[in-house]
Amino acid sequence: MAGMENRDLFGAMEAQVHTAATPCDESPPRLRRPDRQQVLMRPCSLEELIAGEHEVRTLWAVVEQLDLGGFYAPLKARGEHPGRCATDPRLLVALWLWAATQGEGSGRQIAKLCEQDDTYQWLCGGVSLNHHTLSDFRVDHEKALDELFTLVLAMMMKKNLLSVQRISQDGLRVRASAGRSSFKRGETLDKHLAAAQEQIRLLKIQAQDPAHDQGSAPKRAAQERAAREREQRVSAALAVLPELAAIKAKHNGKKSDQPPRASTTDAQARVMKMPDGGFCPAYNLQLAQDTSARAIVGVEVTNQGTDYQQSEPMRQQAQQRSGAKVEEHLVDGGYAKLEVIQRAEVSGVKMYVPPKQTLVPEQQYTPCAKDPAARAAWRQRMGSAEAQAIYKLRAATSETVNADLRTYRGLGPLLVRGLNKVRCVALWSALAYNLMHFGAALLK
Repeated sequence: MAGMENRDLFGAMEAQVHTAATPCDESPPRLRRPDRQQVLMRPCSLEELIAGEHEVRTLWAVVEQLDLGGFYAPLKARGEHPGRCATDPRLLVALWLWAATQGEGSGRQIAKLCEQDDTYQWLCGGVSLNHHTLSDFRVDHEKALDELFTLVLAMMMKKNLLSVQRISQDGLRVRASAGRSSFKRGETLDKHLAAAQEQIRLLKIQAQDPAHDQGSAPKRAAQERAAREREQRVSAALAVLPELAAIKAKHNGKKSDQPPRASTTDAQARVMKMPDGGFCPAYNLQLAQDTSARAIVGVEVTNQGTDYQQSEPMRQQAQQRSGAKVEEHLVDGGYAKLEVIQRAEVSGVKMYVPPKQTLVPEQQYTPCAKDPAARAAWRQRMGSAEAQAIYKLRAATSETVNADLRTYRGLGPLLVRGLNKVRCVALWSALAYNLMHFGAALLK
């Protein structure tokens, strides 16, 4: 009986709820629906799109103060000579720097943002741009870009924002724009080259044959350009094989039985061990930072998978750019080459790099019998608590800067090919990092 009463009770309640809800269900719901036919009235100028304290204004103010003569020198549209007006390099520099601060590295995406995003529209000021102009500018001014990086460092030195007395260096391996399967042996490359040359020959025959459907002129030009570029890439891969063979012959003092392989996509890319333990086509980006200000003071790109040869060139570069003397150089164990450490110590530079581990930990910092005086002093110094405290600054500086570049400055998997173009990308990211952290101080 109790069960019957419960069923009657709940049944009555459901009937009441249904009865109460019936009038609402019969009426249409009141909703706010989009109406995209409305005419918008935005009575504002481009200048009013951005707040007065926005970061993009600071960036533009700094760019206005920079000497960009190296970017203006190649321009041919001058005076009354015929030809289309060139896009102002100052605008293109600002766009790429702003894009790098936002983690954007695609010319196509930046071209879209110039039409959709208020900050990019404010920078453009009504100037229309396409992705070809943006992409070409990014990699066509390596020398001018390098000079600009040095100029910004000089401005920071003048403002006492940094010192290169103590620098930290680390290598950053970045995925190249090439696949693992693009690496071919010499015999396969010869076949690819013959196929590419045959394709070029057939395209020339078709262009001269009236009976053949020629298609549109842009389509024919694109086919011919693609065939030529394919031949150039394969030829470049064949050209580096002797160099790769010499490297393999000297690797660990042993001669390798495996023939060298080069990429038909990017002949200058090399297979390297990545931070995740895997092996991928990559480039080795070398970055040096001032440990006190955490500003980037040196940038270089190499396709060598080892770091031990990179400390001396980077130290020289930092000194040349800043005009100051490096007194202390912090690097990890991958740079621990005894001959390199000896030369640095003799020249007055204190190297902070851990010696190779020994079976007996206490002997790691004990000078060897063959150690010269300078190298013996290095070993003993690295065993002290003071040196180990200083060495901790390496990870605190280099690792955080590297993470910043990967995460926020667009230094992810590369979209360009070749050492020179990759170096341009690294310089843009380093410039953006320095200006985002020190741009406001440069304006004071």
